[in-house]
Amino acid sequence: MTQKLVLRVVGRELPGAECGGFRDVHVGVQRGREPEGLVRADAPEAVWEFEVAVAAAPDGTPDFKGPYAQGKRGERFFYLTWGELPPGGGFAMFRRAKLFFADLPGEVLAAGSGVAELGLTDPAGLPLCAAVRPPRVTWRATASRPAPSAGPPSA
Repeated sequence: MTQKLVLRVVGRELPGAECGGFRDVHVGVQRGREPEGLVRADAPEAVWEFEVAVAAAPDGTPDFKGPYAQGKRGERFFYLTWGELPPGGGFAMFRRAKLFFADLPGEVLAAGSGVAELGLTDPAGLPLCAAVRPPRVTWRATASRPAPSAGPPSA
């Protein structure tokens, strides 16, 4: 049996639109190979909401599927992708942060929805990248609600 899981990611403390030699910095959640819901990195907050499917793997553990789920079974994750987006230009990715579905508390799975909160600037003042695990990201269950119909909202 497959269930739907609605996730909301709230990023705060963005590094700024100019940082580490990069200009016009934006961040989005990665859907397939493309960023979605791009937010300029000098915004006070970035928010994305998306849906993943959860099915039982052969060993009984949850397996996450859909266009936001990356990686192989048992190691799935989603990306927050950073890039430059100059006016009139295309998005040029330069780093990504990886958040793991395995870190979701059982309460989030049981509720069918949850919120992640995290700061998006690393200790050097650059865009957060690499593996992001608790306590750097905190998850909590929320009341279940319908998934978004047209991509993630952004702030």
